[in-house]
Amino acid sequence: MSWPGVEAVPHRFGGTEYRLGRKEMGHVHGDRLADLPLPRKLHDEVIAAGRAELHHVLPDSGWVSCWMSGPESAAGVIELFRIQYERYAGGVDFHAAGHY
Repeated sequence: MSWPGVEAVPHRFGGTEYRLGRKEMGHVHGDRLADLPLPRKLHDEVIAAGRAELHHVLPDSGWVSCWMSGPESAAGVIELFRIQYERYAGGVDFHAAGHY
């Protein structure tokens, strides 16, 4: 990700973790699975909308899992990371401001 302040680092369970400052926005395992921590309301909304599933290992947590099968599903995952980015950046809509 090339969004201001986002760092990609190895994730402790494999894959790549994306952070904004010290907060993990989520991580990707290979090119098929992304896991993101979401507040409960947003967690429930994205699952109800079919944009994500309960976390594949910790279904009772606030994490969601997104399985990617191609470019369309990857675009949906990128949008969830964008939501995370905007939440963590203090609600500033960097996309609308032309920062990425």
